[in-house]
Order: sequence, then C-alpha cells, then structure tokens
Amino acid sequence: MHSDIVDLRSFYSTTLGRLAEHSITMALSSIWAAVPNERLVGLGYTLPWLERFGADAERVFAFMPATQGAVVWPATGPTATALVFDEELPLVDSCIDRMLLVHSLEHVENPRETLNEIWRVLSPAGRVVIVVPNRRGVWARFEHTPFGNGRPFSRGQLTELLREAHFTPAAWSDALFFPPSPRRFMMRFHNVLERAGRRFWPIFSGVIVVEAQKRLYQGVPVAQRASRRVFVPVLSPQGATRLGRSRSGEAASPGG
Repeated sequence: MHSDIVDLRSFYSTTLGRLAEHSITMALSSIWAAVPNERLVGLGYTLPWLERFGADAERVFAFMPATQGAVVWPATGPTATALVFDEELPLVDSCIDRMLLVHSLEHVENPRETLNEIWRVLSPAGRVVIVVPNRRGVWARFEHTPFGNGRPFSRGQLTELLREAHFTPAAWSDALFFPPSPRRFMMRFHNVLERAGRRFWPIFSGVIVVEAQKRLYQGVPVAQRASRRVFVPVLSPQGATRLGRSRSGEAASPGG
C-alpha cells in the first residue's frame, strides 16, 4: 500500500506527526555531516527535512514518486519539486552529492533497481541517507501512520541490499522509540520514552536511519531492466489518429 501525498501532509500536520518529524530530525542530525554548496535531492516525502538540512546547499530538489503524488515546494520562489519514476530519475550521471530517502524505499517496486539508479546519479563521493520503517518496531504494525505502510526492513536486510547496490553503510541511527498513540497522555511523555528507548531497547525503534557511501572500486554489471514503465497523460487523445485514418479510408473507398 502506497502513502498518498495528501495523507502524508495530513499526518505531519498533527501533533503525533510533528513529534515523529522531530524524532527523525534528531536521528538525522547525529549522522548528517555538513557539506557546503552540496547538491541535495530528496526522494519520497522529504520536505520537512530538506528545509532544515538544505539551507546551505547549492541547490535542492524534491523528487516525489508518481505513485505518491506531488505538491508545490517551496511556497515562495521557483518550484523545486518534480514527479518522477524512482527507477528512471531525470538526472545525468554523477551530478548529485547527497540523496535523502524518506517514505520512499519501502514503497518501491524493486528496491535494488532504485538504489542502482541512485548510485548512477550520485557523484564519486556521494552519499545516500535512507529512513525506513524498522521490521521489529511498533510503528510498522499500525496503519494509522505512514510508517505502517509498505515494506519494513531490518538492519541486516538493509545492509545486504545496500551492498548489492554497491554502497557501503557508514553510519546508523534510530528514531521513534515512543509508541504511535494519538492520545495526549502518551504523547506527553514522548521525550522520556525516546531517551529510554535509545538506551534500553534500541533494536525496537520505529525507523532505521542509515547513511551509505557510493562504492567505486567494484564494477557494475550491465543488466537489462526487469520492467520499464511509460507514463501516459490521462487526457492524451489515445486512438484518435487511428480512428481518423479509418474514417478517411472509408470515405475514399467508394470513389476508389
């Protein structure tokens, strides 16, 4: 099940969503090294974190999967969002310094092909930062939050997937140790539960955060894609040309 852009924006406008955003921000801050004038791209729903971590970047883009939908961002100035297919990013080779994935990898059809495409567009020293639901966590078991949709991962599964796509995991972090309860009584103690969770039950976090570096010393085999999608606009006049030709042929046949 895919998370819709409307549902994502609605969730992060709630108190529970804002607490989740803050928890993920703290986890990202612990592994996010500042790179001046970097080219940063977010894939999925990354707007809250692009606004925070992209302040010093040379350019920032928000890529939103076609299955999710897109919104205009930022509110002022030129639009920096694009509706994309995650296995065919509209970028040239080695042009991005860092890519952030949130609400993305758990929803893609083929995670390995998506990571291979990210490997292609990253610069030789490029890094990818991924936030995914934790298979052992509580948040992946409830569907009233976006983290309960899609495919959750364990650290071992994520490590194997990254290595198959020629990435080397460099840093790990965790977030969302408090339960995904919308009750005010539970949310009131989220700071206490976050600190206790990081200390006593880190393997049961709601999400896993990993930063991985592009690996250059291993060759990438050339393989044909398993599938290739073609986007067709809904209002495209499909069949109009063929219908026009058939009518022209019927009109010309009596005279022939």
